[in-house]
Amino acid sequence: MNVTAVLETSLYVDDVPRAGEFYHRLFGFDKLEGDDRFCALNVVGKQVLLLFKKGGTREPVLLPGGVLPPHDGSGTTHLAFSIPVEDFVRWETRLAEHGVTIESRVSWPRGGRSIYFRDPDGHLLELITPGCWATY
Repeated sequence: MNVTAVLETSLYVDDVPRAGEFYHRLFGFDKLEGDDRFCALNVVGKQVLLLFKKGGTREPVLLPGGVLPPHDGSGTTHLAFSIPVEDFVRWETRLAEHGVTIESRVSWPRGGRSIYFRDPDGHLLELITPGCWATY
């Protein structure tokens, strides 16, 4: 019996359509489904990025197949997307073309490199090449 992956990651946002458009425009993540309360985005066919309206899931949500327990989050959080080494400079260019300010660049002891920037809700996003963690 094993866990095979992290399937979903959630961010809590002020404006779900604005956030969904940002992730679609910048990363090409297609919308799987959603409404005013949430947006589920396809991350390279392997993971789902869930964007929830802040305060929108503080009560249980009745679904056809069961009940989604309440959850919420606030403040700015962090998540990283892996990129190939050869795409690092192209990502710097893409961010600039989309008006996204790079906040920091880091070269890691194992050889990986990272670019840090913010989404419209202030969440810290990272693009990272192999060589950061022993697992990647």
